[in-house]
Amino acid sequence: MTAGVDPVPAEPIVTVVVPHYGDLPGLDQCLQALANQSIGPERYRIIVADNDSPEGAEAVSRVVDGRADLVFVEERGAGPARNAGAGHVATPFIAFTDSDCVPDQRWLEEALGCFRGSPAPDFVGGRVDVLVDRPSALTPAEAFERVFAFDNEAYVRKKKFTVTANLVCPRTVFDRVGGFRNGVSEDLDWCHRAAEAGYRIGYADGASVGHPARRTLSQLTRKWSRIQRETASLTMRRPGGRLRWLVRSWLIPLSIAPGLVRICRTDKLTGFGDRWRAFLGLAYIRLWRFFDAQRIFLSHRPDPD
Repeated sequence: MTAGVDPVPAEPIVTVVVPHYGDLPGLDQCLQALANQSIGPERYRIIVADNDSPEGAEAVSRVVDGRADLVFVEERGAGPARNAGAGHVATPFIAFTDSDCVPDQRWLEEALGCFRGSPAPDFVGGRVDVLVDRPSALTPAEAFERVFAFDNEAYVRKKKFTVTANLVCPRTVFDRVGGFRNGVSEDLDWCHRAAEAGYRIGYADGASVGHPARRTLSQLTRKWSRIQRETASLTMRRPGGRLRWLVRSWLIPLSIAPGLVRICRTDKLTGFGDRWRAFLGLAYIRLWRFFDAQRIFLSHRPDPD
């Protein structure tokens, strides 16, 4: 370095977009985790896109407390919130996570490192770890999610999509694919549109994000009610979609048996008690999904030609 010449300050290379609605403690925890990213604070920005939270703008601003740029989005939905946040991004890369998530300290470093590989992917999904408050006292919902929730490696490698709790892509790719669509399974829809545009997904196991497990079965059914309706919206708009939906719905109860085998073999649970609770959660949610899928099928009206 030449004496008397100040080093050129590093420019931000990635912006983290965090949609938020009505979870101020979770948002605070997320921002705490994001403050300690290993790439250094000068290399990234954070944008919180608040979706008109019931606590009000002042309460959200107090929690953010200068740790991120804050934008307010009136249109309801995580997709519109993410799109609004992405509209303020000026860095080469965008990273998406959720306000109830806890990114690992090396999350951004590991994800961005994938783009230096050969061959490099066009967008990346990372590992999602299921977090529980009391590992020694799991509820049926927590035990179920410990085994079955957020298997993002399988999503990326087999189904070619990543959950938006852990998605990193160049800004140019996001602009060309377009924003997230509301009312559908937005992560699946966006990733499939990216694939149709010729972009390849990659998996970054080291780029991990923690996501809290649902604690109660009612929380679990609310989650699956949303997922099933978003998935139905995507499936039934395609030729033969209603029949495909009906056939798949009848396979849901049959999936309990292989699910039980997975529970018995997993190393994510310890002891018979946790495995029994996981089975109760499995049987409950798979049967609930089956009956809910029939309700969706019977209530769906094909779009007019």
